[in-house]
Amino acid sequence: MDPADTPAAIEFGRFSVLPRRREVLAEGQPLKLRGRAFDVLMALIGASGAVVDKNTLMNRVWPDRIVEENSLQAQISALRKAFAADRALIRTVAGRGYQFTGVIRTVSARPDPHATGGTPQPTSTPSRPPTNVPQAVSELIGRDVELDEILDLSISHRLVTLVGPGGIGKTRLSSEVARHLLPRFVDGVWVAELAPLSDPGLVPATVATALGVEVSGGAGSMERLANAVGRKQLMLVLDNCEHVVDAAAQTAEALLRGNPATRVIATSREPLRAEGERVFPVPPLAVPNESNPGSEDPLRYGSVRLFVERARAVEPRFSLDEPVAEAISAICRRLDGIPLAIELAAARASALGIQELATRLDASFDLLAGGRRTALPRHRTVRATLDWSYGLLPEIERVILRRLSVFAGSFTLEAANMVAVSTEITLSGVVDCIGNLIAKSLVGADLGGAEARYRLLETTRNYALEKLTKSGERGDVARRHAEYYRDLFQRTTGESERISAAERLAVYGRDIDNLWAALDWAFSPAGDPSLGVALTISSVPHWFRFSRIEEYRERIERALANLGSGSGQDAHLRMQLLLIHGELLRFVKGGAREAVDALANALKLAEGLDETNYRLQALHGLWAYFLNSGGVWDAIGWAEQFSDLAANASDPADQLVGDLMIGMAQHYLGDQTNARRHIERMLEGYPDPGPASHTIRFHYEQLSLARALLARVLWIQGFPDQAMHIARSIAESAQSQNHALTACRILAMGAFPIALRVGDLAAAEHFLAILFDRSARHALDRYVLHFGHCLEGMLLIKRGNVISGLEHLRTGTDELRDTGFTPDYTTFLGAMAEGLAGAGRVVEGLASIEEAIARSLRRGQFWCSADLLRIKGALILGEGARGAATVAEDHFLRGLDLARRQGARSWELRCATSLARLWRDQARSKEARELLAPVYDRFTEGFATADLRAAKALLEELL
Repeated sequence: MDPADTPAAIEFGRFSVLPRRREVLAEGQPLKLRGRAFDVLMALIGASGAVVDKNTLMNRVWPDRIVEENSLQAQISALRKAFAADRALIRTVAGRGYQFTGVIRTVSARPDPHATGGTPQPTSTPSRPPTNVPQAVSELIGRDVELDEILDLSISHRLVTLVGPGGIGKTRLSSEVARHLLPRFVDGVWVAELAPLSDPGLVPATVATALGVEVSGGAGSMERLANAVGRKQLMLVLDNCEHVVDAAAQTAEALLRGNPATRVIATSREPLRAEGERVFPVPPLAVPNESNPGSEDPLRYGSVRLFVERARAVEPRFSLDEPVAEAISAICRRLDGIPLAIELAAARASALGIQELATRLDASFDLLAGGRRTALPRHRTVRATLDWSYGLLPEIERVILRRLSVFAGSFTLEAANMVAVSTEITLSGVVDCIGNLIAKSLVGADLGGAEARYRLLETTRNYALEKLTKSGERGDVARRHAEYYRDLFQRTTGESERISAAERLAVYGRDIDNLWAALDWAFSPAGDPSLGVALTISSVPHWFRFSRIEEYRERIERALANLGSGSGQDAHLRMQLLLIHGELLRFVKGGAREAVDALANALKLAEGLDETNYRLQALHGLWAYFLNSGGVWDAIGWAEQFSDLAANASDPADQLVGDLMIGMAQHYLGDQTNARRHIERMLEGYPDPGPASHTIRFHYEQLSLARALLARVLWIQGFPDQAMHIARSIAESAQSQNHALTACRILAMGAFPIALRVGDLAAAEHFLAILFDRSARHALDRYVLHFGHCLEGMLLIKRGNVISGLEHLRTGTDELRDTGFTPDYTTFLGAMAEGLAGAGRVVEGLASIEEAIARSLRRGQFWCSADLLRIKGALILGEGARGAATVAEDHFLRGLDLARRQGARSWELRCATSLARLWRDQARSKEARELLAPVYDRFTEGFATADLRAAKALLEELL
């Protein structure tokens, strides 16, 4: 590097690095660092946030020398010791190296030709870690001591809860802490706002949305959330926990148990009482002493400084003389130093004058406390302030504020207009009032996105909601609110079929709290069930994306219970609800029989109403249920009905989906020839990309599913190279696949098993890592995780780690057995049988393979029966009982015959190889070669795969 390009200084936080002087300053004071430690620091800073592996660091710091790793560790320790409380600036990334996490600002040594005096100029500011914490728009006043204490606590404790009454400033303080700590967490600092929630069960889903992951609802969702977070180094702020305190505590504990790199800050009016919690009571802002007015500077106190700053924001000419200062001090004392109350008071200072403000505030206290201020509970202070503030509003602004309180979470201006406009209030009147309410700190505005969104503070909303109820308008306003979101989601249903799942989550995710509130009202005794039914149906495309499947199912059941049983419109609505119900039951409960009843009833109604698309969706749901639960013959029947109906459908791609359904069922039945014919016909005619409506109606991206299935069929038919080529292609697509459920499905059913069968264990491990990453990031349902346990167990056994592999397989198969979710289940039992035999537990292995064979016969899953017979023959031979060779030979021959009849050349090769080994050991080498050689010679590819290499080695031995 040209010495002139070396920056004059590198700054991060309270530290400055002076490269030319090889010096590090902390708040202007030099730190004691040796030269090697300084070199390590410069190497890490120079990586611009990337992880630097240990070898690279050692080569940089000790060029042309061989040193032990502990020398590097000693320098890292020295740096961390020097950074003290900021030791997390140097992050250890397990198995990879080290990372500098600070946000740096470089100061150039070159004079800027447009600058004066050669003053060093900033040259770059690297991007910060991701966050949804909003940027501060005003200074945090009067909280220096508290901020430092909380920062110290957050470094030494993993769970810190800020407690105090409403309006004390817990949210504002936690946001400032979050902004200060952001550089320490490479995976970001995230805020989950719990204020909109009325159901504690929604806490995990809300946290998942804040973190950008998806989780299924219901029991265990907190653990799935923890799995979704994985090993990320992040901080979560749980804001406004008091009304869902138990759920918030359980969620925090689950996250902290599951990930040692996660930290949590919570705000609540009471402690979470969670394990490892450190409680920080947020005090009021300091107020001047009443006993000695005028004896000291009132601006020393945070409450007075806050009042003055907010008053000057409204009126820049606001001045502070002694009488005004005394009046402000009195107001701050009256308000107990509560920041929210002080801000609300200051907003009216210019309109009323300080003395009048103090007088009217006193009157409000007298009204609420009967003149006895000491008897007033602290949490009523903000209510008194809101009473006072509400009383100052013009009537039209009171009405608008009341009506806006119906919104749960944020809302758009369009939504506000639809709810607040009435015969006496025009559209322009609503817009003006919202602007005024923002100026008075009663409505907040978020202008950071493409569309401005607004929200009421929690305490303000609760207060205004009480006023709305007392006004007698709540029912009418709630109806308008529900009708607006019904219409919004009906409009967006068509859009949701044209945009990706990620875009759908970003666009509509912020309205889910309002949709939920509308549903709650509609199904309440004061609500309108018919409106609730319409809301439920209009939101169908979104609930599978918004981590509330179990909760949505409950709403559907309420909708069904409130729906009439007549014909016409009721029948049409019942059909849609039953169809959604059946699909959800499939995903929530796996093989629940209730799903079949719901889907069958939906099909019957769709037939009576002549609704082709709904008939197709019901038929697909029934096919999927029976295929997954082991009724493959039934699945064929439903697939054929689907295909016949789709032949006359308006969308020609529907019939191609029928080909895929038939092909998949035939594959599991063992008819690979016809399966391939249907799959290839589908792939030849299906559009790429396929219709988004298919992904919504049939839950997977159909083209990807077909490619994964073709890879399975090709391998079985003896084309391992072609199968592996497809496996690599679908694994690559799975990494960028917008639809996480599809990505996991094609990895589990296609890419991984193909890699394992060809013997490419490195590829199998890579594919499995992608599967676990996608399923964890999106917290997919438990079946993906159970499948993953089984796949990992198979890989571990192949690598020789039999004991651990068996544990994984046992866990996965037990869980899959309980759910009734059985695709590939027999192959897992077969792998377990081979693993048990390898561990010397042949009797247990025989029991496992017997169960696999019995299940395949009972459920029509013949696709791997030939291999199961081969495995059983090998275990019988290994048991060494009398006559074992004869019985094993019979099983090998039966497997060989079945494989030939199915056109399953890869299974045929495995059976022939096992039988040839047996005959070799019986001195029947000529028969063995005559058996194996023709099978081997029919292969045209795949000669580097494990099975073909083994067959070739045996043939050479038989010469």
